[in-house]
Formats: sequence, structure tokens, C-alpha cells
Amino acid sequence: MTTADAPSLTGFTVAITASRRVDEFATMLRRRGADVVAAAAIQMVPIADDARLRAATEDVIARPPDILIATTGIGFRGWVAAAGSWGLAEPLLAALGSARVISRGPKATGALRTAGLREEWSPASESSEEVLAHLTADDLDGKRVAVQLHGATDHWNPVPGFPDTLAERGATVVAVPVYRWEPPADLAELDGLVEKIARDGVDAVTFTSAPAAASFLMRADALRLTESLTRLLTTTVTPFCVGPVTARPLDNIGVPSVQPERMRLGALARIVADELPRRKPDLTVAGHTLGVHATCAVVDGEVHELSPNSLTLLKLLARVPGAVVSRDVLLEALDGDDPHVVEAAVNRLRSALGAKQLIATAVKRGYRLAVEYMPDDFGRLRWPK
Repeated sequence: MTTADAPSLTGFTVAITASRRVDEFATMLRRRGADVVAAAAIQMVPIADDARLRAATEDVIARPPDILIATTGIGFRGWVAAAGSWGLAEPLLAALGSARVISRGPKATGALRTAGLREEWSPASESSEEVLAHLTADDLDGKRVAVQLHGATDHWNPVPGFPDTLAERGATVVAVPVYRWEPPADLAELDGLVEKIARDGVDAVTFTSAPAAASFLMRADALRLTESLTRLLTTTVTPFCVGPVTARPLDNIGVPSVQPERMRLGALARIVADELPRRKPDLTVAGHTLGVHATCAVVDGEVHELSPNSLTLLKLLARVPGAVVSRDVLLEALDGDDPHVVEAAVNRLRSALGAKQLIATAVKRGYRLAVEYMPDDFGRLRWPK
């Protein structure tokens, strides 16, 4: 396979933290050539006390709301399904039918329309903040507002105080708790993924919900890996988020993320495929193309699996392409004490790459990637030393 023929993510490893539609998302990435690793950062569970949901449902039926705010498709469908199990779906939908209906996004809109309800407005940003900006005090003062709550965790609420803000503007709020997010019951897979990322074992990590991002960071903190993880997420590992709300936990610790224009899974897969190769472009080395990735090297479009030591050496050499890396630095990275260890390791790396000329020897100094030129600190091209 030539470089031109290779899918754009060939050789890249992408981590998925989602708990829903994982297979679908993984398939999108694998079709583009990626190696995918996945571990759910959260699990969705029904509220522990169904009595709360039933009480809210009966309240809505007894005193129909003036405004209904549906925040998620899965949550609204779950509410109607629960009402159906109590024989209350028909009176619930009748009560909601007279309300002004606000949908927070397309998924909620789809669930509403399936139930026979039509939204009067939905925010372009799909954010609860825009809903709050849209509803004025005149809209809310003296009105009953039913809010199907968005799932949250004990450690993260995407819009803390959303019902409180409605109440402050004069509304009587009926909060409808349908589900919540919690960390997975078995943390082993998530911890393994956090540790893999903290070891620079992926090229990108993806997030599709704010609770998942918050849970992921919480586990990093529990494992005492926050510092190393933050450093990698701002250097060699690119975080991708499906939208700005999802990105907030990362924003809060100073980690920027890449987001698609449309908050959709397909758009997220496309921006990973477009952006990741741009951020980690192939190098031109000794007449070959060389991609240096988290778990492998790609030479002229062909993936070469490397041992951990070989990967360590190659990443050091690629940190500043063309710059000489001393034998002492390489020896320290290999955790060795015999200088001959470096020579043997470099020879193994050359063989594993299938093109020995990719790595040049700087006599009595060390080794470098055999690039023809490299940019200096001012962006000017110069010959490597």
C-alpha cells in the first residue's frame, strides 16, 4: 500500500471513552485505518428511586406545565417508557401536548416527535445555556416548567443550577429525573486506558459527553496520573470532543480540544481523520515517508510494529527531526549502563523500520533522523548539524 492509497488514520491509535454507540464509532475510525482502543468512562443507570420519577410524572399530569424542556432523547424516551409501565403514558402526553415545547437538540427533538409532540424552538448550539438565554423572565414568570433533567454524576453536572436559574426567573419548576451517569462498576478497563494514555500509548482520545470526560479525569486523579496525563494531552496526545459542553471538564484544567462544527458522531470521526494527520504529519527521511505514531511507525504507507525500546528511540529522534540525539540521552531512555546497548538498539530499530538509511550516525556524537533539512526556532530551513 502506498502513502497515497493508505487511509488517513493508518498507524494511528485512537482511544474511545464512550459508553454508547461504541461499535458504530469504532467502525467509523477503523474504516479510516485507525487502531481503536476503548473503555467506557461512565455507565448510565436509572434513578435509584423510581418513586421520584413517578411523583414528578403524576405532578405533571395533575397540573400540566406551561413549558416543557426536553434535554436528551434517551432521557425523554425513558420518561415516556416509564410512564407507560405505570399505565400513565397517554395522560402524560396529553398533559404535555398543551405546553410550549423546547428541545435542547436534535436527539431530543426526534424523541419528542416520535411521541407526537412538536418543538417550538431548539438552540443551534444544543446547549442548555442557549436555552436559558432564549427564555426571558417574561416567558417564565408565574409559569410551570417541566424539565427532563440531563444525566449528571456526583462529580460533574453539565449545567449546574439550570432548574434554579429557571426558578429565579419566576418559574415553578418540576424537575423530572430519569437517569444519571456513574463511573463504570468495574474500573479495571478504564484505569487501563488512562494508564495507556499516560504512557503516550495513543495518538488521540475522544469524548462524547461531559460526564465521561469528567469521570476520565477523576480516575486519572485517583491513579495519581493527572500531571503526566495533562502534559501529554497538551503535547503528543490530541483530545477530540463532540462539542463545547463535552469539552468543559478539559477546559477547566487548561487542556484545549478539537471539536467538529456539528455535534455528531460522524462529524467527530471525520475531524479525527482530517486533523490527526495534520497534527502528526509524515516526515520525509532519506527519500522515504515516515510516520511516527504512538504504537508503531509507518514507512511509505506500510505499518511497522516496533518493540517498546525501538519506539522510545524513534520518538526521541523524531522529537526534533534531524537534530542529533546524544548516546548518553539514548542510553538513559533505555535505562542502560553499557554504551553498546545504544548501538545494538539502534541497529534493531533500523531493521524493524526496513530502511536502515532512515537513521543516520553522527560520528562520536549520537544519531539523528536523516532528514535533508529542518526548521530552526524562527521557521527558517537549515541543514541539520
